[in-house]
Amino acid sequence: MSVSRVVVGVSGASGAAIPVRILECLAEIEGIETHLVVSNAARRTLAQEVGPDALGRMLSLATRNHAIDNVGAPIASGSFTTAGMIVAPCSMRSLAGIATGLSDTLLIRAADVHLKERRRLILLTRETPLHLGHLRNMCVVTEMGAIVMPPVPAFYHRPASVEEIIDYLAVRAIDLLGLPIAPLAREWQG
Repeated sequence: MSVSRVVVGVSGASGAAIPVRILECLAEIEGIETHLVVSNAARRTLAQEVGPDALGRMLSLATRNHAIDNVGAPIASGSFTTAGMIVAPCSMRSLAGIATGLSDTLLIRAADVHLKERRRLILLTRETPLHLGHLRNMCVVTEMGAIVMPPVPAFYHRPASVEEIIDYLAVRAIDLLGLPIAPLAREWQG
């Protein structure tokens, strides 16, 4: 059986529980190798929103962890093939870096590699309300091939808890990678 590599980037925006759940879901799928890169701001947000053990939990779920300043890591090269990358949450600072190709951190460099290699890049952009600069950066990355997925919950499934909303967002992001697995999100039946 072949292994599919997925890069998970976590930047410093609200919604820190989402990448934790993404890694939990990916860890349950046979044949998935995860590569995690967490920004310094994300470390603070994880502790604030999820708890002091959130970062340790994520590090234990990932197959491999990469330091944010290690721009020489394997995920910084197009020769390191992956099935795609999810940045969750994606701060407006990270979005701007990706939109302009400002590869000053491993997270932004890895996203840039996914764009140049025409691989799936899913950005769970997190800010509200949005100003014109945010919207323009979203348009730019979309034109470059990324999929912008603001973590806006779907209420037609009538989620009963915050955990159900997080689960839905996590599996939708994973499904957007187009992995050779059955969709994880429950389909709308009308």
